[in-house]
Amino acid sequence: MVLSKTASQTDVSVHSTFASRYVRNSLPRFKMPEESIPKEAAYQIINDELMLDGNPRLNLASFVTTWMEPECDKLIMDAVNKNYVDMDEYPVTTELQNRCVNMIAHLFNAPLGDSETAVGVGTVGSSEAIMLAGLAFKRKWQNKRKAEGKPYDKPNIVTGANVQVCWEKFARYFEVELKEVKLREGYYVMDPAKAVEMVDENTICVAAILGSTLNGEFEDVKLLNDLLVEKNKETGWDTPIHVDAASGGFIAPFLYPELEWDFRLPLVKSINVSGHKYGLVYAGIGWVIWRNKEDLPEELIFHINYLGADQPTFTLNFSKGSSQVIAQYYQLIRLGYEGYRNVMENCHENAMVLKRGLEKTGRFNIVSKDEGVPLVAFSLKDNKSHDEFEIAEMLRRFGWIVPAYTMPADAQHITVLRVVIREDFSRTLAERLVMDIGKVLHELDTLPAKVSAKLAMAEEEHGKNGTVKKTAIETQREITAYWKKYVSERKTNKNKIC
Repeated sequence: MVLSKTASQTDVSVHSTFASRYVRNSLPRFKMPEESIPKEAAYQIINDELMLDGNPRLNLASFVTTWMEPECDKLIMDAVNKNYVDMDEYPVTTELQNRCVNMIAHLFNAPLGDSETAVGVGTVGSSEAIMLAGLAFKRKWQNKRKAEGKPYDKPNIVTGANVQVCWEKFARYFEVELKEVKLREGYYVMDPAKAVEMVDENTICVAAILGSTLNGEFEDVKLLNDLLVEKNKETGWDTPIHVDAASGGFIAPFLYPELEWDFRLPLVKSINVSGHKYGLVYAGIGWVIWRNKEDLPEELIFHINYLGADQPTFTLNFSKGSSQVIAQYYQLIRLGYEGYRNVMENCHENAMVLKRGLEKTGRFNIVSKDEGVPLVAFSLKDNKSHDEFEIAEMLRRFGWIVPAYTMPADAQHITVLRVVIREDFSRTLAERLVMDIGKVLHELDTLPAKVSAKLAMAEEEHGKNGTVKKTAIETQREITAYWKKYVSERKTNKNKIC
């Protein structure tokens, strides 16, 4: 089953203008062609279609790294044919992974002795890392409950409603109840006090987020740890903490070294981080680090020998490329502590430039925090006539990809726009974005008010007629569809005039 929708349901062929010097016949879109085609034609056909993708540098929705140095690009291509799982055949690659694990563990203040090695593993991304950490917590909790002769069939995890979707995946895939602390207007992260109230004897861990996807804010892991220590004393439980530092793990040690969020806190047993976000590596690498060997149950580790020597493995995936592991090691030794600090400071400064520019318009409320992931999340002070979805749609005309979205429960009535500041987002681009947002606002001010009022009236009529009322999301989709059509028609008419 293909989950994603295809771009075209009617045209069953792929055409290419430039490749016609090599091949004139159209290719089937959803079936393998019967005959081979020249390599030049295959390249050109694919290249022509890919040109319609967005520009990664202007994709301000993504936290994922889009630029690396040419020297690292070369290392990546040189290693692209190495299967990372073949540890016996590629022992140096395995050694580089182990070095990365230890460097990151020290960065997170793991309690390691001089001769101790860290416990951790490279993953495809933070999603896999979270799955592994969650499985370790679940198995350790189950083993303890079995030993005590207690039921072990209803594990749960306590999180904020702002968690990334991978936590929901873990809960559903591995049959763990996800207990979410609801948000509220003005407070868009998990409240530690409310989280601890929700902890019970079946809680396998509390998951704290260091860098919320919604607004970049760091949750108060120190307060969570202190409150949970007290509850554990009162109840006799030993509920631990996992820190999802996917976005903030490579930021906090360099911008906020005094902030206590990591293994300095006794209840923090594991931490995940995305190397492909502020670890400054292309997409496809994450890391999960455990505090001690005892925090990773031995029965979850598999030992294989059919690729050569005995190889311990704890992953959801098996085969995967070596390139990103090598790229992570390159960044760690190339930049060092000084280099990472410089990059993060520059990102933070550029975020402040963008924030000040948006504030000068007088049209936005800033919902992100100065301390956290270098991003700016903002919402319109007045969205009665036009809303954030319209701004996001119209910014695409300038090439900018800026997401607009609603907050989770119980702040779903708040809509925000979010700009993520990565290493390749310069101050000049920040200033240019503010200018383009100003142009969009000016144009929206000249347009008729959005159709939400008309839709509301229609909804009222539907209600009178006994028709089922549409949800807020359905109404918002109608509004967004209307404005897409409106903007598209304006583009068409403008082109006809030209």
